[in-house]
Amino acid sequence: MEWHKLISDKRFGMEDYHDPLRGLRARSDFQRDFDRLVFSSPFRRLQNKTQVFPLPGSVFVHNRLTHSIEVASVGRSMATETSIALRPKYASTENAAAIDSICEIVGAACLAHDLGNPPFGHSGEKAISTFFSEGQGADLRDRLTEAQWADLTCFDGNANAFRLLTHRFNGRRPGGFAMTYSTLASIVKYPYDSILAGDKNKFGFFTTERDSFVRVADDLGMRRLESRPGTTRYARYPLVYLVEAADDICYEVMDIEDAHKLGIIPTERVIERFLDFFDANVQIHKLERMSRVDDPNEKIGYLRSAVIGSLVEACSTVFVENEEVILAGEFEGSLLKHIPERMREAYGKCSRLSCERIYQSPDVVDIELAGNRIISYLLGSLVEAVVNPTLNYSRLLLSKVPEQYDVRAKDLFTRLQAVVDHVSAMTDVYALDLYRRLNGMSLKINY
Repeated sequence: MEWHKLISDKRFGMEDYHDPLRGLRARSDFQRDFDRLVFSSPFRRLQNKTQVFPLPGSVFVHNRLTHSIEVASVGRSMATETSIALRPKYASTENAAAIDSICEIVGAACLAHDLGNPPFGHSGEKAISTFFSEGQGADLRDRLTEAQWADLTCFDGNANAFRLLTHRFNGRRPGGFAMTYSTLASIVKYPYDSILAGDKNKFGFFTTERDSFVRVADDLGMRRLESRPGTTRYARYPLVYLVEAADDICYEVMDIEDAHKLGIIPTERVIERFLDFFDANVQIHKLERMSRVDDPNEKIGYLRSAVIGSLVEACSTVFVENEEVILAGEFEGSLLKHIPERMREAYGKCSRLSCERIYQSPDVVDIELAGNRIISYLLGSLVEAVVNPTLNYSRLLLSKVPEQYDVRAKDLFTRLQAVVDHVSAMTDVYALDLYRRLNGMSLKINY
């Protein structure tokens, strides 16, 4: 893969209007991607979607919106360091201009990476996939193709983000968001079909968007890999590694800081885990700096910043040192798997702490249980309606679905996918409100 081809400001759905000279303007097309996302409704809805902990009361914790903004900040910093390090190598070559665009592309992709996630955190993805694999939707197996069934039973927010950005929903323009090819490729962490998802249920695009992804990937010169007949697999787009690392750093470090603010993990334990990222001499310096303040949250905030800064530098270094392997499509694992051993072990300790103290905490389990019940009920009601659209209740319910979702299509899979589109776009608050209304819990009756 070659940088001058990988970096393209061609817009999906607007290829006939592509003007390479736009890149010479003050605001590049990649910056336009970023701005377009900021002002979009799907991005604003992230403020009412759970990250890990229930939406805040008196203590503010991260939601999908604040998480995405922080990932964009970290990703842009990492990409800037990477770009600066690569510039001397490509000075006076056809790749020079492409290298300078890396930070803008990564920033936009980081903003977009969670757009396809359903309500109620990662448990929402599981609730959708298990509704079809082991719930009420399992009865539809024989009415769908193998690929269509895999799309539903392996539902993944990453693939849904690519669909959200590229699909032409009813009444919308061709190309969806009409994002640049490079930004679109940068969000696809798993560039292969759902049939190839394996046990992790991770894949990059639904059957309906396969041709769209192939169009983008081939135009960018992404390396196509061998796969089973009838399926598609590519090597990762290089900038995906930076987007993924920024996401992993933010959710791991910030989840622990949130848990500290909520009193789930004590200050001393968090300090211990965060200091593990540094050698003995640096630890002494950090402790001395922390001794100047009394507020525990300020202590943790200072350490959190230092940890993120060190991980950004380490991941950028890994990318630069392995750039040729990455461009060859042969790099294995994530950037974080290749950082120095001390930092890698410290990150692993943080991951284990999160599993032990955060993801099994009562508040988190409660939101997963409630989210599973709400999503399963909404899917059950809407799927029943699109399978049997002539029933009176079905007609009433489908009349409440926004027109952009094609719940009246002739093809069953299209109708099912429209249901999933609708439910996955909901905020936690809207999903709960709709659940209550459909169960008659919020009727306003005046006597």
